[in-house]
Amino acid sequence: MTSQRAIRCSVIRGGTSKGLYFHAADLPADRATRDAVLLAAMGAPDVREIDGMGGGHPLTSKVAVISRSERDDVDVDYLFLQVWPDRAEVSDSQNCGNLLAGVGPFAIEEGLVEADDGVTSVRIWMLNTDSAAVARVETPDRQVRYDGDAHIDGVPGGHAPIPIEFLDVAGSTCGALLPTGNVVDEIEGVRVTCIDNGMPVVCLNAHDVGLSGYESPSEIEANAHVRELVERIRLEAGRRMNLGNVANATVPKMSLLAPAQHGGVVTTRTFIPHRVHDAIGVFGAVSVATACLIPGSVAFEVAGLSTPTSHASLDIEHPSGYFSVTLDVTAEEGEVVVNQAALLRTARLLMRGDVFVPRRVWESS
Repeated sequence: MTSQRAIRCSVIRGGTSKGLYFHAADLPADRATRDAVLLAAMGAPDVREIDGMGGGHPLTSKVAVISRSERDDVDVDYLFLQVWPDRAEVSDSQNCGNLLAGVGPFAIEEGLVEADDGVTSVRIWMLNTDSAAVARVETPDRQVRYDGDAHIDGVPGGHAPIPIEFLDVAGSTCGALLPTGNVVDEIEGVRVTCIDNGMPVVCLNAHDVGLSGYESPSEIEANAHVRELVERIRLEAGRRMNLGNVANATVPKMSLLAPAQHGGVVTTRTFIPHRVHDAIGVFGAVSVATACLIPGSVAFEVAGLSTPTSHASLDIEHPSGYFSVTLDVTAEEGEVVVNQAALLRTARLLMRGDVFVPRRVWESS
C-alpha cells in the first residue's frame, strides 16, 4: 500500500488570494483529522510551507470546502478555512470573500450547479457567517469563462468579471452591524469604530497611532510600537464586539485609515490580524466602506464626507490599488440598516487534480 493518500482538489485564484478547493465529501468528517490533513496538504506549520501546496503567506494558504446544499434557497454550501503557515492551526472563525469568488466557477466545473448559456447565477450559503451571496459567472456555451477585460488591483491582467451580491451579512459574526452599540468607542486613548458587515473590523485613524497611513505594509510591520498598540486595541475591541478573547483569533481586522490619495474615499492599511495586508480583504473592504457611510464614524470623518450618502459606489484604496464596493445604507434616528452590498471580483482555475498527504496523517489523527 502506498504511503500517501490522494485527495482530489482544484487550485483556484479567487480575488487577490489563492487556495485549495475541496468537495466536503472528500475530506475527513472528523474535524481534528480534517485539520491535520489540511495542514499536511499545505505543508504547515512551516513559514515557507515548502513541503506542501501553501505559499508561505496567509493569503496563499487558504482552503474552500464546497458541497451541494440541502437548503432550498441556495445551491452550494461554502466553508472557508484559514491554514496558518507559522503554526499548526486551521481556523474557521472568519469568512473569505476572495476565495468566495472561486466558489461559483468550482461549483459549475464540478457539476454541483448546472450552467446556463450566457451567465449562471450561483447561490452560495457561507457557513462561517450563516449568510448568503449570489455570484454571477459568465458561462458562454455553458462553459465557465475565465478570460476577459475586468481588472482588480492586486491581480495582473484582465479576467472575466464575477459580480457578487451579499444578502444580509450585516452583523453576521458579531450579532449587530455596530456590535458595541456605539458609532465611536475609545480604546487605549484612540477613537475607533467597530463594525461588522460581513467581517468584524475596527476602523481607526492612522494618525492616532503615530502613522501617516501611507506607509508600506513592511514599514508598519517593522514598527514594534504600532504593532503592540494596535494589538492591545484589538484585544479589547474583540471583547466589546462580542467575540470574547481574540488573542488567538483572526478577527477583528484592524484597518488604519487616512485620507484618500488617488480619488477613492479613504486609504487603508489593514492588519489581518498581525501581518499587514498587501491589499484588503473583500469583507474587510465592505465593512470599511459601510463605516464611511455612517455619520460620525471614524471612517466618515477620515473620508471627509460632509453630507451623508445612502447609495454609493465607493473606492477603498489599499497598498496595491483600490477596491470598489457598491452599497445602499440607510442611517436614520441612530439606526443603521444595510439594504445592499455588492462588489466585483475575478477568479481563475489554475490546476485540477490530486493533492497528496501522508497516509498516516489521515489514519492516525
